[in-house]
Amino acid sequence: MANDLQASIARQRSILKNWLSSPLSHLAERCRAVWPDRQALEQRLMEGLNELPYCKYLYILDGHAHQLTANASRGGLLPEHFGRDRSDRPYMAEALAGSAFSLSEAYISRNARRPSLTAVQRIVTPSGELHGYLGADFDLRELPATQALYEQPQQWVQLKGDPAIRAGLFHQARVASPMDERIDEVLDLLTELITVHGVFHAKLHFSSSRATLWLLDDPYRFRIHNIAELTDPDLCLAFPHREYPGDAVVPAEKVRAILQTFRDLRFMDETIYLRSGTLNIFNGIVGLTFSCDGSHYMPWNEFLDKRVEFWLGTSTPGAG
Repeated sequence: MANDLQASIARQRSILKNWLSSPLSHLAERCRAVWPDRQALEQRLMEGLNELPYCKYLYILDGHAHQLTANASRGGLLPEHFGRDRSDRPYMAEALAGSAFSLSEAYISRNARRPSLTAVQRIVTPSGELHGYLGADFDLRELPATQALYEQPQQWVQLKGDPAIRAGLFHQARVASPMDERIDEVLDLLTELITVHGVFHAKLHFSSSRATLWLLDDPYRFRIHNIAELTDPDLCLAFPHREYPGDAVVPAEKVRAILQTFRDLRFMDETIYLRSGTLNIFNGIVGLTFSCDGSHYMPWNEFLDKRVEFWLGTSTPGAG
C-alpha cells in the first residue's frame, strides 16, 4: 500500500481512537462496578449504546476472551453470542497482549460479510488485576463521515501484467489495426473532443480500434466509440461546446503532444508497442499498457520528457 494512502488511513484511525477511547473507558468502569453479574452487565451495555450512537454491538468478555454476556444491539440483546470464544479473532491480539485500549485494523465481519472495526477496552480491578474486556463492533458504513478524500499522489507507478503474456512477448508481433491505419484522423478528432467538447478522460484502445470517453456533462457514465465514429468529424456534433477547465492539470496546448506521443509508442517497434493509452486532464496522469502487458501511470510532463528510446531500453545515460 502506498505511503500516502497509509497516512490517510492512519489519520482516520487516529480520529476514531480519540472519539471512542473516553466513552468506552467510562462504560468499562460502570461494568466493573457490577462484575460479574450477567444481567446487570447486559443492562449497562444497553445503556452504553446510547452513548455510542454508531456502535453495532457491545459485549463483555472474561480474561480468556470468552463472552460473558449476550451481544447488546439496537434491536435488543442477542443471547446466541453468550459463551462465544473470541480469543482467536485478530482484533483481540493487542488486548490480550496487554493494551489498555485498542482499535483493530478493518476486517470483513463473519456474519454480515462487511468491512468492520472492533474496539477493545480492558476492564481491571482498582488494584490493576484483569477482570476481562469490553468489546465494541462497528460497521464501517455506519460510522460518521469524518474521512478526508484520499488524493492520489502525482508520481510514476509501474505495474507488471500477466506473466504468460510477458513470456510469449518475443513470439508475437504487432498486427495493424483499423485505428493504426487512420491514427492521425483519430488523434486529431480526440484532441478536439478534449480541448473543446468537454471530454476530460479518454482511453484509446489501439489494438481493438475503440475509445472510451468520459465527459464533464455526464461524468458517471462512459461512452464507447468505434473506429467509424472516431474518424467521423460529425462526432463533435454529439457533444456540446465546453470551455477547457481552468482547474485541469494538463494545459490545453499539451493535449495534442501527449496524443502524438501515444502514436510514437504505438509504432516504435513491431514487438514492444503501446496497446492502450489513457489521459485524464484533471489529475494529469497518463496511463500506458504495452504489448508485454506492463502498465505505467505517470504525470503528463514526465511522460513528454521520455523519448521512444527510453521505452525500448536503448537510451543512453542522461538521455530522455
